[in-house]
Amino acid sequence: MNHPRRPNAVDLQVQGRDTAIVRDASLRSRFVQARSHTLNIARPLTDEDCCVQSMPDASPVKWHLAHTTWFFETFLLEKYEDDFRPFLPAFRMLFNSYYNGVGEKYPRPQRGLLTRPALHEIMLYRKKINERMQRLFEYCGEDPSFLERVELGLQHEQQHQELILTDIKHLLSLNPLQPAYREGESTVSSECSGLQWFSIDGGMVDIGHDGSSFGFDNETPRHKHYLDAYCLASRLVSNGEYMQFIMNGGYHDPRLWLSEGWDWLQSGRIAHPLYWQCSDQGWSEFTLAGRQPLDLALPAVHLSYFEADAYARWAGARLPSEEEWEHAAQVYEVAEDAIRVDRLHPCTARGPGLQQMFGETWQWTRSSYAAYPGYHWPQGAIGEYNGKFMVNQQVLRGSSCVTPDGHGRITYRNFFPATARWQFSGIRLAKDGPGAS
Repeated sequence: MNHPRRPNAVDLQVQGRDTAIVRDASLRSRFVQARSHTLNIARPLTDEDCCVQSMPDASPVKWHLAHTTWFFETFLLEKYEDDFRPFLPAFRMLFNSYYNGVGEKYPRPQRGLLTRPALHEIMLYRKKINERMQRLFEYCGEDPSFLERVELGLQHEQQHQELILTDIKHLLSLNPLQPAYREGESTVSSECSGLQWFSIDGGMVDIGHDGSSFGFDNETPRHKHYLDAYCLASRLVSNGEYMQFIMNGGYHDPRLWLSEGWDWLQSGRIAHPLYWQCSDQGWSEFTLAGRQPLDLALPAVHLSYFEADAYARWAGARLPSEEEWEHAAQVYEVAEDAIRVDRLHPCTARGPGLQQMFGETWQWTRSSYAAYPGYHWPQGAIGEYNGKFMVNQQVLRGSSCVTPDGHGRITYRNFFPATARWQFSGIRLAKDGPGAS
């Protein structure tokens, strides 16, 4: 059921703008483009869509729009403006996410209760902070520390662009009307290519970011790591293959599951991936284009680490370590930015070679999220960005179909708890190679 949608406050900010993000060497130009792109992502939504929080792990779109603005106000304007004054003092607490060094935070599970400030006030906040940032570029545009913080702010904005889409998908999936975020998205595909195994020699390899371009602190320092020989699957596990796991009783066999995973499965009465549904018409999957018939050729997505680990064990394989994943991407010189045309769902694997490393789903690894050898937390509140989360999380590698262009890297370390399913997370299998210990 579709209804005409009234324009919202976001529309008023973006009408008439080119929605394409054009690559530009200028950081100032990229700032304008990234900030506009966030609004374009929110454009299909109503004011009501932007205010609701579907679960504690997700945030309202309105909060994302405010928090990304808060980041520039707090970490750039406050530091570099001579006559800094907050847009509204209360925003410092309302839109602080997890920076204890900055001050008080509004409780994350209650972000959906913030009906005030209204969306149009958040849009004014964005507009005014953008204007002040433009003036700051005039005075600080050659200051390396300023430029580094702007770059971090842009990368942070891109992370929230992806989160807006994952969070709104979860919200819309709970609506009995099963509304689409955007109409006209087709998930129909042809048969995917067969799964092959690539045998890769091990040895002492270099892992981590080399500092030649932007990288988050958790990607450093670059260091040596020894790998045994291993094998990596040529593509992601498909819906059809995962369906075989379900039909074979995979969700009912405790031998396949980690103990904590089995307890999670039983307590949540989980029997299939998030957004899958079985009815008299067969299996379907909720997507950003609404509910669609399940396409067996597409990658299986929205799986927890526990589900990925159990599937791998059922398939006679395992999940790769993050070092194996990164090394394979280096060996096969995988392109970091998948070619996409503003799509909102994964695509089928086609052709030879190592496929779907980027731009389809984040890929679970068996590696716990921890510091690299020699890692040191950055000083100040910025140091809270990654380091303090290095416990009880699993590393995911690659990027997804909703990761913004230019945000993927071979060394990128995403991380989530083992139960997380609302992100675009999938499975790539690995095995020990010949001669592996």
